[in-house]
Amino acid sequence: MDYKKTLLMPKTKFKMRGGLPTKEPLMQKQWADDHVYEQSLKVNEGKPTFILHDGPPYANGNIHIGHAENKVLKDMIVRYKSMSGYQAPYVPGWDTHGLPIEQQLAKQGIDRKKMSVADLREKCKEYALGQVERQKEQFKRLGVRGDWDHPYLTLHKEFEAEQIKVFGEMAKKGYIYKDKKTVYWSPSSESALAEAEIEYKDVKSYSIFVAFHVTDGKGVLNNDEEVVIWTTTPWTMPSNLAIAVNPKFDYSVVQVNDRKFVVATDLVESLTKKFEWENPQVLRTVAGKSLEYVVCRHPFYDRPSVMILGDHVTLDAGTGCVHTAPGFGADDFYVGKKYGLDILCPVDDRGCMTEEAPGFEGLFYEKANEPVLEKLKEVHALLKVGTFTHSYPHDWRTKKPVIWRATKQWFASIKAYREDILNAIHEVRWIPTWGDVRMTNMIKDREDWCISRQRAWGVPIPVFYGEDGEPIITDETIKRVSDLFREHGSNIWFQWDAKDLLPEGFTSEHSPNGIFKKETDIMDVWFDSGSSHQGVLTTRDGLRRPADLYLEGSDQYRGWFNSSLATAVAVTGHAPYKQVLSHGFTLDGKGLKMSKSVGNVIDPMKVMQQYGADIIRLWVASVDYQADARVSNEILGQVAEVYRKIRNTVRFMLGNLQDFTGENVVPTEDMPGLEKYMLVKLNHFIDTCMEGFEGYQFLNVYKALQNYCSLDLSAFYMDIAKDALYVQPKDSLVRRSAQTVLYKTVCAMTKILSPIIPHTAEEIWQFIPESDQVSAYVQLTEMPERESIANADQIEENWKALLAVRDDVLKSLEKARVDKLIGGSLEASVTLYVTDETAFLKNTSDLDKLFIVSHVTLEDNSLAPADADRYGQLAVKVNKAEGEKCERCWAILPTVGTDAEHPTLCAHCADTVRHDYADMQLD
Repeated sequence: MDYKKTLLMPKTKFKMRGGLPTKEPLMQKQWADDHVYEQSLKVNEGKPTFILHDGPPYANGNIHIGHAENKVLKDMIVRYKSMSGYQAPYVPGWDTHGLPIEQQLAKQGIDRKKMSVADLREKCKEYALGQVERQKEQFKRLGVRGDWDHPYLTLHKEFEAEQIKVFGEMAKKGYIYKDKKTVYWSPSSESALAEAEIEYKDVKSYSIFVAFHVTDGKGVLNNDEEVVIWTTTPWTMPSNLAIAVNPKFDYSVVQVNDRKFVVATDLVESLTKKFEWENPQVLRTVAGKSLEYVVCRHPFYDRPSVMILGDHVTLDAGTGCVHTAPGFGADDFYVGKKYGLDILCPVDDRGCMTEEAPGFEGLFYEKANEPVLEKLKEVHALLKVGTFTHSYPHDWRTKKPVIWRATKQWFASIKAYREDILNAIHEVRWIPTWGDVRMTNMIKDREDWCISRQRAWGVPIPVFYGEDGEPIITDETIKRVSDLFREHGSNIWFQWDAKDLLPEGFTSEHSPNGIFKKETDIMDVWFDSGSSHQGVLTTRDGLRRPADLYLEGSDQYRGWFNSSLATAVAVTGHAPYKQVLSHGFTLDGKGLKMSKSVGNVIDPMKVMQQYGADIIRLWVASVDYQADARVSNEILGQVAEVYRKIRNTVRFMLGNLQDFTGENVVPTEDMPGLEKYMLVKLNHFIDTCMEGFEGYQFLNVYKALQNYCSLDLSAFYMDIAKDALYVQPKDSLVRRSAQTVLYKTVCAMTKILSPIIPHTAEEIWQFIPESDQVSAYVQLTEMPERESIANADQIEENWKALLAVRDDVLKSLEKARVDKLIGGSLEASVTLYVTDETAFLKNTSDLDKLFIVSHVTLEDNSLAPADADRYGQLAVKVNKAEGEKCERCWAILPTVGTDAEHPTLCAHCADTVRHDYADMQLD
């Protein structure tokens, strides 16, 4: 007879293979057609809001794996908050202005100098919008849920209008001003840059020592002496106007042969070795402060170089006498202004020397190094030439060196309201906590933010100039420009005359004849994105300022976190965010930076073609994202294996719920002990996952899922429950109890999986009995809640002791297997010799099912034979089970053969078949 027909084996159409690359796009289309994002907002209508404000990625090129990590982290949080009862809108955004877009057009053959600014801007806009659409589809392919039909773009008219308001408010408070200062200047971009746009690379520079003849020693030095300076930028020598010394240092006059050099006293010994001086004689020593206003002569120009005092002069390198060119350095600039020096800057926007550097006109600044050295040699001023490797600032977009250059720029004065910003920092929850210290250190040393750029593609600085050259910024002009931008967009700034952009009938004391000009510079793109708290959070329905969370890479402490903080505190007095969460960078499997030239780049689009978006999402959950995260094909393969384990665990549960409905749910209090224990374990699993989600610790959720599937379910409960699920009568308490556990478990697990791998979660949801009566989509349900279980602590304590016994029994079974006493565990009969401490076993039923053996006998510990395995308070003896193997349950029992109708079954199986399958044709 074929008793297999009487076994309730798992049946499900939920496939073992995910087929995610094919299924996911179809699901995403269905979600869009059903407006699932909008439904998620409607489900939580009237409930508290949770606002995660999207930091806008730059609209240029395909997304990379770092983009994927960032967007998935945001999506997991928003989905979790939505399922936790929050109104959680997500409005994605893009940063759409800036130099890289202009550069892309240049690569396409568009010459910006051959068209009007307005026409170039239209080309930039067209390019940016195309990039937005491309990236949008790629982000959507990751399963990121949000208002994709209405994203915010920094080029939107409404956004630009609000940005003008931010600028105007800051100007009104006196935080905006124009001045000539040394700023980072990128010759490759032909524009000023802010600190956030700088990256550092090691470069090899010249190291030169130059002698300046004293012409007026002011009674301190003699006119036959020479002051020695050191510099790593020979090209700035034509700009030298002074030599700075520290008033606290002493300086020595050292005779070497027929020359007398002035250097810091503490450096005489090291310089003697460097210059290889023979028998130098220190003639006298003078105080640094006494050298103020001593006059030297420029090495090759007929002009003075005055000695001045500066605390920035150190003894770390050089001679203690610092070459000072106020047009090319921050310290030089400030000390130069103090002494009323000219801010000489003979380098143009392209980095070429001007006619103010006679003899070097037209040379690119780096190309001027060699001619300058030749000139210094010619006049016998060059004492030594070497090289020096040091960290040097580069333009983060063009990757080329920048210089310090004095130009007139617009600034936001951070120092004017620094204390307000510092106070706001401490009101924010920073994750990790070191974010507070990092941001504090950045702000406390920050002076001014250079916000003007000499480019075309950006938001114009809304300033007019009178006939006297004075800038005009009033409430009236700001409102007019904001209103015009809201109606027409910012391109009109370059299309209309100044008089048309000004309020009708506008007059100013600065223009008695009514003639006005407009500023041609645009704003730093960090001012654009940094204004998004105003341009998005205060203007979109359902959003608010401050946002609950900003989440970006750790580089944004000097980027978006910083610029948003600076503008928001200026406008509102408070930070624009309640929490800031930062993540690290993505590295290859060896921990190296990804590079196309090296070939270690992981393309998320290719990963999704091979594995599916859910594997990328599961990888994001699997890493400690607050540090740098490694990713490679091998790592993704390992994540895919974990995914398969989760999927197969779910498949087992679904397969065993084939005949289960809500009517079959067994009340917890009526369940056998094992099932009660599994519901206690389910509570712990839910608690761990909810705690992980709440703390944004997705790695803890991932580990909990992995351990729960592998250890609690697959390796423990599912193995034991097979007898109850397959063998026991269909409607028996033990089987329906086991199904109830599986039902509650798969429901809870699917909800927990939903924020992480939403495509798989929705697929599972379709196969859970009666889930469609709850909601068509699991993402529109609520997160699972722990069930109240009577005496849960006692249940857990009892099972802790019972499982300790089980571990000992499994050891003995394995030993018997190695000794070839048994094959499978069902060939075994186990005798437990208990003490007072393990006497609870006498009141525990179904031990044979717990150990998956055919028979269990309990005896007093005093009767344990010498060859029994001893484990503290227990002895275990494994014997070969007596009887025959039941054809249906595979247990070896003496009752097999005692039933005439079913002679190959044990008594229990025979009764089950007779009761449940009387009408079934088994032949």
